[in-house]
Amino acid sequence: MSNKLWLVASIVAASFTTIATAQETDWKNVDDTLGRKAVVSGEVHRYGFPRTDLTVTLDGVTIKPALALGGWIAFMPMRGEAMIMGDLVLLETEINPVMLKMIEGGLEITAVHNHLLRASPATFYMHVGGHGDPARMAAVIRDALAESRTPLATPAASSPPAIDLDTAQLDQIIGVKGQANNGVYQFAVPRRDPVTEKGMQISPVGPMGVAIAIGFQPTGGGKAAITGDFVLSSDEVNPVIKALRTNGIDVTAVHSHMLDEQPRLFFLHFWANDDAMKLARGLRAALDKTASTKS
Repeated sequence: MSNKLWLVASIVAASFTTIATAQETDWKNVDDTLGRKAVVSGEVHRYGFPRTDLTVTLDGVTIKPALALGGWIAFMPMRGEAMIMGDLVLLETEINPVMLKMIEGGLEITAVHNHLLRASPATFYMHVGGHGDPARMAAVIRDALAESRTPLATPAASSPPAIDLDTAQLDQIIGVKGQANNGVYQFAVPRRDPVTEKGMQISPVGPMGVAIAIGFQPTGGGKAAITGDFVLSSDEVNPVIKALRTNGIDVTAVHSHMLDEQPRLFFLHFWANDDAMKLARGLRAALDKTASTKS
């Protein structure tokens, strides 16, 4: 066999080996371990852990889990194993017990902080990461979450409430198509520039948490509570802060979520409860300060 044919055969064999290895992951076992089905987007398996056990209020608004209490873990196949990223919603007393189990299981804590201000009870957000066998990491996550009151049983199906907002107008103002999720109208606005974590490129529109996230929860009379996070480069942080504050939207946190991402990213969280279209225009003014895309 010529060197060229040998090289082609080697590449083909390696490709089949990679495919076979990726297919060896028993995702049903991971589903069963975590007590729920994943939402699959491309190769990524994402598991939601909403804090449906909590009643959290802020400025008189009872926050729906889909607005700001939706913990999650996403698995992305990586060289025959998986990389995980996630964001867990915890009470203050739950942080260190959950953290200890994560550390004992070999997973990484990449951030712990608030996303909201003035909420009762106060909630905190633990960002986690890791790399290894998906089933083993799923078991670590399950055992860690068992140290909290996060519901681990399979969530019961229910009829989502209607979105009492002009969603077509919101789509037009924000510049991308939103989607309803359990009473909250959500937007994922992708950044134009590629993002990598541990050398792996992360899709800007996928489930790994690097799209700008915006949620509208109707509060009656055309009003909505909004929150989410802007994903920003360092030079965008203060222009976005100014745009939000100019439009009556509170900035509630600015911080990192990851440790090794390139380029370096900052996550800016916000809150307001006002006329939905007014808030949408304020968010659009802030989006105009970012390297984000429109549909």
